[in-house]
Amino acid sequence: MTKAAISPQDLSWPFWPIVPLYPYGQRRTIRQEVVKDTLWTFEQLQGIFYVVVPIRMTVIKLASGGLFVYAPVAPTPECIRLMRELESEHGEVKYIILPTISGIEHKVFVGPFARYFPKAIVYVAPNQWSFPLNLPLSWLGLPAKRTEILPADSATTPLGKDFSYEILPAIDLNVGYFSEVAFFHHYSQTLLLTDGIISIPENPPAILELDPYPLLFHAKNTAKDLVEDTPENRRRGWQRICLFALYFQPPVLAVPNWIKVFRDAFTAKEKSKKAYFGLFPFQWGDDWQKTFLNLRREGRLIVAPILQTLILNRTTDEVSQWVDRIAQWPIKQVIPCHFASPIQADRQEFQQAFSFLLKDSYLPKDDLQCLESIDSFFVRWRLTPPPDKKL
Repeated sequence: MTKAAISPQDLSWPFWPIVPLYPYGQRRTIRQEVVKDTLWTFEQLQGIFYVVVPIRMTVIKLASGGLFVYAPVAPTPECIRLMRELESEHGEVKYIILPTISGIEHKVFVGPFARYFPKAIVYVAPNQWSFPLNLPLSWLGLPAKRTEILPADSATTPLGKDFSYEILPAIDLNVGYFSEVAFFHHYSQTLLLTDGIISIPENPPAILELDPYPLLFHAKNTAKDLVEDTPENRRRGWQRICLFALYFQPPVLAVPNWIKVFRDAFTAKEKSKKAYFGLFPFQWGDDWQKTFLNLRREGRLIVAPILQTLILNRTTDEVSQWVDRIAQWPIKQVIPCHFASPIQADRQEFQQAFSFLLKDSYLPKDDLQCLESIDSFFVRWRLTPPPDKKL
């Protein structure tokens, strides 16, 4: 990161109302060098109701010079300044990748980001769609004259000298489609993924440490608490955020009667707008940390519970084939767009994360209750197709 003083203008993201996620129009960026003079990550954060997680862009130097960008983040002045520093040393941005078709939190940044790099080709995953109307990509802000659909074979593109990639066949969910493109960088033996894989760190990522308020908000046990800013409380808040983000409502979390919620808000010590006027509709069970440890699985690669129960289990055969193709690469590390990064893992560990396609999930069934109830509701009302049987 640059040592220059950061002003609010440096953090400005004026298009935040399109996808109104926290921290809205003010976004910090952290750049980390992962492989010296070769690979960097840019992290921001986003979420809702202070359930915030990192969102990550990866930048890689091409063997022939110039830069490759996977899954752009918000092009704030700070972010663009950090990009210009890399361009001055390693050449201009040549390729920008939109690797997902359903992740609006990724799509929204691509057009604005691409405008700062007018010579770059923008490659997008096939089968792009939008809701409620399926609009042309140019209407969604992508540059019409230099946006191309990724072909099935990476060898047919200029990217083939540095990368291989595998496209997950689009999964029809009735309400839309899900797909993403996994990229493998040959030189660094790095696998890039959007949402398909994660690893959960025990402690909050550095980008969340810059403003710990969301961590401390979720570290509270009651509305009356004024939580001291300590490493332990930050860690507790982060671990609860993970449970929210990945389970929606884990069984160790109860929502109190709303009469009690409003009554407690009147006695809360912090009633600011920032604190939602004292409203805190959460009641954690004593064993919530056990639920977190079961979810984290000691930092191993996992597939997010939401993807396990609501999305990837719709076409298990095609997903398994996609996983097997990726597992042919000599993977040494994985960089997803969310949670921990980089993750030291090999092809076997990657495959093991998808074992839920073959048998019951490695996550406790009780912890999946909320998501399975959502799944049953969607299937009952034919909002989504039913899951496949286990292979």
